[in-house]
This record gives sequence, C-alpha cells and structure tokens, in this order.
Amino acid sequence: MQTPLANKEFDHTNTINALADTFENIRLACLETGVYQICINRPKVLNALNLQCLEELNACLDLIERNSDVRVLLVTGAGEKAFVAGADIAYMKQLSAQEAEDFSAYGNQTFSRFSQLKVPVIALVKGYALGGGCELALSCDFILASDKACFAQPEVNLAILPGFGGSQRLTRRLGLSLALELVMTGRNIKSDEALKLGLVNHVYPADSLNEAGLELAKGLTHKSPYALAAIKQLMHQGENIPLDQALKLESQSFALTFAGNDREVAMQAFLDKSQASFRSLQKTS
Repeated sequence: MQTPLANKEFDHTNTINALADTFENIRLACLETGVYQICINRPKVLNALNLQCLEELNACLDLIERNSDVRVLLVTGAGEKAFVAGADIAYMKQLSAQEAEDFSAYGNQTFSRFSQLKVPVIALVKGYALGGGCELALSCDFILASDKACFAQPEVNLAILPGFGGSQRLTRRLGLSLALELVMTGRNIKSDEALKLGLVNHVYPADSLNEAGLELAKGLTHKSPYALAAIKQLMHQGENIPLDQALKLESQSFALTFAGNDREVAMQAFLDKSQASFRSLQKTS
C-alpha cells in the first residue's frame, strides 16, 4: 500500500501547515521546541482505526522521520472518552480473509515504525485503549495513562484475534501466561491494574496527564539525541536475541557513543558543572 504523501516533499518549516491541510484523521502539532504530538482525530467513532487512518498515520511518520527538529513524539487521541477504541468494526466486517490479512499486515507495519523512529515515543492514554488502541500504545516506548484509562484486547468477543501486534507485544510486556489470559478473555483492565501489571509506566489524574507527558518529553529534549537513539535501537534489538549476543551489541553501541561529539560535550559539561547543549539528529533523506 502506498502512503498518500510517501513521495511528496515538504518544506522543513511548513510541515505542520501542510499536514493541517492534508489529513482528515490525524493532527500533528509542535507543543514545545523539539516536542511534537500526533493525535488520532476521529472522536465521533472514538478514534477507531480504518485503512485511511492508517495510511495517514504512515504518511505522518514519513514526515516525522524527515524533520530533524523532532526530539520527542507524543501520541494521543482526540477527546476525553478514548485514546483509540480499536479498529473500525464497520470497516472490518466487510473484509475477506485476504483483505483481513492485508489490513493486519499494514497495521503491523505502521505500528512497528514507532519502535524504528530514532526519537522516544510516549503514548498518552485517556479513556479507552481497546484492541488496536491498546496495540498502538504498546508500540510506543512509554505509556502514560490517566486514572480513567481502560485497556483491553477484546477481539475474541468478535471471534477474531489481535491483528496489529497485540498478541506478540503484550506477551513480551507481561509474559505468556498473563497475556494469554487477557487475549483469551478480552477483559478490561483499568489503569490501576495496568500499572501493577507493568502494562503502563505511570498513572496520572485525567486533567494532569497532558502536562505530565509534556514535562517528561521536555526533559528528554535535554538529553543527547544520539544517545537516546542508540539506547532505543540497542534495547529493541537486544530484547529478542540471546543474552550473550545482546551484551556484545551493547559493547559495540557503547563504543559508538564515544565516537560522537555528544559524549565530549556531555562529559565536559559535567566536569564544568554546566548544562550541555546538543544538536538535533541529522535529517534523513
């Protein structure tokens, strides 16, 4: 599948205006220097994901990758009721088996891009994060939830199973036995239980969630973008390989940070008791 803007070039300074005129289902905003936010904007259907929404999300990620100003990415949903209430059932009901496989593959490819981004990605979850919404949150590096958030993989109630990575990412996050229970029963998990299980990183009052997410993001913008990118790549790669290979990869990644300028800047600032200042990552072509 081709993303609508995959081959379209945007002026670096006019990206946000271009998106505002182009997308129907996604909003992109710069909240602070270096901090950008993607918002799934289909509140009338609780931000449910259909094919057009995934296409626009893919195109949005193309633009994020090209924009060297992005240091941290927040992901949220419009309104107070839902982060994303799942995939659009009205859309899925009409799919053939082959079309369903294509839809699942495209959703998996799209969500996997969040772990492939060089910058930290933080999900801000208010309300329902069901099915595809839970899977979208699991694709992010951190999950911050409001005290009114609710998570579930309820696909079994529709006689199907998770199609956007839920069966695999949930297993890696919580372990096989607990993931099996949640996927087989489809039961809802409120934010307090999600925190105890390790599904989310932190829980905040609903009216404080955005502020908490922004504060975390702003703090990360003061870290070396090269170090953050290296940490993210190393830990995602190391998760699924044997420990001895992962430790070797860590040593190689450790050495690479010594080859860059940021390490010199940070260490000298530490010795000088001053604040280090880092350049953005190079814009990808």
